[in-house]
Amino acid sequence: MAAKEEWSISDFEIGKFIGEGKFGKVYLAREKQSGYVVALKVIFKAKLEKYRSHAHLRREIEIQHGLNHPNVLRLFAWFHDETRVFLVLEYAARGELYKLLKSLHHFSEKRAATYVSSLAGALAYCHEKHVIHRDIKPENLLLDIEGRLKIADFGWAVQSNAKRHTMCGTIDYLAPEMVEKKEHDHAVDNWTLGILCYEFLYGVPPFEAEDEYGTFRSPAVSVEAKDLICKLLVKDSSKRLSLQKILKHPWIVTHADPSGSCCD
Repeated sequence: MAAKEEWSISDFEIGKFIGEGKFGKVYLAREKQSGYVVALKVIFKAKLEKYRSHAHLRREIEIQHGLNHPNVLRLFAWFHDETRVFLVLEYAARGELYKLLKSLHHFSEKRAATYVSSLAGALAYCHEKHVIHRDIKPENLLLDIEGRLKIADFGWAVQSNAKRHTMCGTIDYLAPEMVEKKEHDHAVDNWTLGILCYEFLYGVPPFEAEDEYGTFRSPAVSVEAKDLICKLLVKDSSKRLSLQKILKHPWIVTHADPSGSCCD
């Protein structure tokens, strides 16, 4: 989409409603001059005021707008009028990964490894930019028309070199140091990647198992996949497998599609 100093709602043809969040709605839209199709997120200022979330949104915009990676949903631009804030986002035509996981119940090792590889690469890029996402979960992952994964929703992300103390995110995916309200760093994203790897393969997060024997349940999963999960779900954050080593792990090398595309 072409760069422009100032945008307004008149620059877009608004199409169908495609989603809704806490603060507003998302519509399919077309930028009139270029014909480029985008997702237009409309956020109501009254709701931002109600939940005192202006600074939260400002931080999210600043972080996401500064990121440019194939597996991170692009934020092209933003603008506002008297009552609304508009975010011009990359359109991910295949929608939420969460819905695909629920419909398939669990993913094949090829699909799971491809998504984990894509996530590891995107998170490594974010961490190089000193961005910690802190809320990676299936609901915050989208798929484009070619089935490539996109990290979306940077609402809990932070950009800082310093260790953090804020407990945030979603309970099933929280790293131990966050649960224990200890300081944390980028390694919380590595923990979450281990949770997601498990959930992709088994259909539910690991700690929803009813007993100790339910943790590694059917369907059958390879020893290599279990090895990767175990090396990520380590309580000591300094001993978790690095994102670079995830990309070189035998399970990823064997199963992940280098193109990052999953359209089967």
